[in-house]
Amino acid sequence: MIYSIYHFFHSLVQQKQDFKNKKKLEKFPFNKKLLSCRNMGLFPDLAIRLNKDREMFTGGELIELKDSDSYTVSSFNSTIPSRRKNINEIILGENSTVKKQMEEAGNNIISLPKRDVYYLVRGRNKQSIKVCLVYGSFFETIPIGNLISQSFSQVLEERLSESGKEIPDELKQKLVSILSQQQNFSKVRNVEKASVKLRFRLMTEVKAEGNILNSKKYPEIKDNTLNFLLACHDEEQELDNNRKITSVFSKNELADFNIFKIKHHFNGYFLVLQIKFLRVPTFQAKTA
Repeated sequence: MIYSIYHFFHSLVQQKQDFKNKKKLEKFPFNKKLLSCRNMGLFPDLAIRLNKDREMFTGGELIELKDSDSYTVSSFNSTIPSRRKNINEIILGENSTVKKQMEEAGNNIISLPKRDVYYLVRGRNKQSIKVCLVYGSFFETIPIGNLISQSFSQVLEERLSESGKEIPDELKQKLVSILSQQQNFSKVRNVEKASVKLRFRLMTEVKAEGNILNSKKYPEIKDNTLNFLLACHDEEQELDNNRKITSVFSKNELADFNIFKIKHHFNGYFLVLQIKFLRVPTFQAKTA
């Protein structure tokens, strides 16, 4: 069996009506055969198994679930969204739940240190829903280190302006650079004689330009559709996407899709595979 995010999306298409039936996205009946781990409230929520033969598909993709009762992407409370993550930053310690699950699945975890990240986003609006499996570069449009450091630079400038104080530009740059890693905020800080411990937590909220569910910004993503968004920034990526898509989906299956490109407001083009949900009759059958 071959494992990949493409095969995962293929399984979602086969089960797409369950997106309407399941109140919580985490209760969706994902194909267990494709997964090396499944968690609740712990990144990643899902991970694809690794392939031994990686000629076309490596497998190993990480997936975070984002569920919302509106057409907004719910906030990221645990990790800043990214296109790729180092697996060693996720499986910290021998008692790591993710590590244990992946090893039980028979995966040589460190054989693929860099993992692509995808986000399965569901939004609901009255009687309609939108579901998107989207590559992480849709949200990570600048490096995470730059995002953190520039955000802290704004805080520093605001405080200096309010206090009327000045510090050398060189010192500013050093302070901002030191605080550019997300790991700096994940530790609990223990201060002598304090009866509580302090932990800083970064939360990430999606702007309108990065909200794939926003009908004004991305009108191509229609109500009651399931969508697969792949980075398509150059001809090589486009060819690779098409090669993998045609390897997983038959011609008859692809005939059911609307396939097109959309332009991200900050990050180039993405290829979209879009399929409609089946219409469910709203009337009740007559009784005898």
